[in-house]
Amino acid sequence: MTALSFDEHGVDVVYEGTEFRLEKTLIEEAVEKEYPDVTDHEVLQMIEENPALSGEPQRIEEILA
Repeated sequence: MTALSFDEHGVDVVYEGTEFRLEKTLIEEAVEKEYPDVTDHEVLQMIEENPALSGEPQRIEEILA
């Protein structure tokens, strides 16, 4: 399971026991959207090849609210 922790500057990730950070600018460049409009599902798809997506995608702006 992948754990995502969002803040205003990026996302802390734990993937298969490895911890790393995705910075806001990297995420924006990868999905070609402003950071607040990116969804948690889009971030997960950046990390995992075939993620098990469940529930409705949430925009980062909603998560941080």
